[in-house]
Amino acid sequence: MDVNEVLLPGVGMRYEFVNREGDRMGVVARRSGDFELLVYEGADPDEARLVFRLTDEEADALAEILGAPRIAERFADLTKEVPGLSAGQVEVRTGGPYAGRPLGETRARTRTGATIVAVVRGEEVIPSPGPGQVLRAGDVLVVIGTHEGIAAVERIVQADR
Repeated sequence: MDVNEVLLPGVGMRYEFVNREGDRMGVVARRSGDFELLVYEGADPDEARLVFRLTDEEADALAEILGAPRIAERFADLTKEVPGLSAGQVEVRTGGPYAGRPLGETRARTRTGATIVAVVRGEEVIPSPGPGQVLRAGDVLVVIGTHEGIAAVERIVQADR
């Protein structure tokens, strides 16, 4: 999909694209951090109907909701390009040794060589979680590494103390 970027001096950027059904869509990213979703009614690029406005926090939430189901898929695509690298998912179970504890306490990367690149919590995605990120029961960890490293992270998070 082609996305056209248009600088709006003093305002921000406008991103435009045509969806599969042929509708011209636009997103204005304002310098203030707010966003506007637009639909163009005709051929004139200045004739657009505002669909809704989002604060930066609301835009982040929407992006996480839209991206959450596909994050593991994107990492899987990446691993196809790098021989020996795999992507896996590890669930933090209720009553597991690290539910309610910071990610850093697992020492997963040091112990396995695999990296936890995201935490999926319901519809929310926490990319690049830091060691202070507290894990919750039901979280799904997106792990990149060798098959052995991913399996070792699973053993740590689900059984090891």
